[in-house]
Amino acid sequence: MQKPNIILVGLMAVGKSTVGRLLAQSLSLVFYDSDHVIEERAGAPISWIFDVEGEVGFRDREEHVLDDLTQQQGIVLATGGGAVLRPSNRRVLANRGIVIHLDSPLERLVQRTRRDRKRPLLQQGNPRETLARLQREREPLYREIADYRFVTDRQGPKALARQIEEKLKEDGLL
Repeated sequence: MQKPNIILVGLMAVGKSTVGRLLAQSLSLVFYDSDHVIEERAGAPISWIFDVEGEVGFRDREEHVLDDLTQQQGIVLATGGGAVLRPSNRRVLANRGIVIHLDSPLERLVQRTRRDRKRPLLQQGNPRETLARLQREREPLYREIADYRFVTDRQGPKALARQIEEKLKEDGLL
C-alpha cells in the first residue's frame, strides 16, 4: 500500500513544524516545511521575500512549492499559515493528502509569538489583533479542506503526534 501524504495546516505558531517532524520520524516519512523550502529555493529569508516582493510574490513562490512537494508520495508537509488563502492551494492540498488542521486558542498563539521577530505579518500593529484577524479570516478555509482537526494546547507535541498517528491508523489510512 502506498503511503499517503499528511499535510498540516493552521495558523502560525500552532506547532505544525514540530508535530510534523515528530510524525514523519515516527512513520519513517520525509518531512518538509514549505516555508523552509521557499527560503532554500529563494536563497533568502521569508522576511526579505515579503520586503522585496510583497505578500503576492511570497504567495506565488508558496503556490509553486506546494504544488511541487505534494506531487510526491508519503511525505509529511507543514504548510505556512496562509497557504490556504489561494483556492488553487486548497485544491492541491485537499486532493493530494490527508489534511490535518492544527488549532490553538488565541491566547496560546499570542503567548507563543510574543518574542518572535521572524514573522512578517506580526511586525506591524498589535500582534494580538493581527492573530485574531488571521484566525477569523483563515479558520473557515482550514475547515473547508481539513480531514481532521486537533487542538494543540492540550498536550505536548510528542503526545499530539502520537494521537494523530493513532487516529489515522484507526481509520485505516496508515
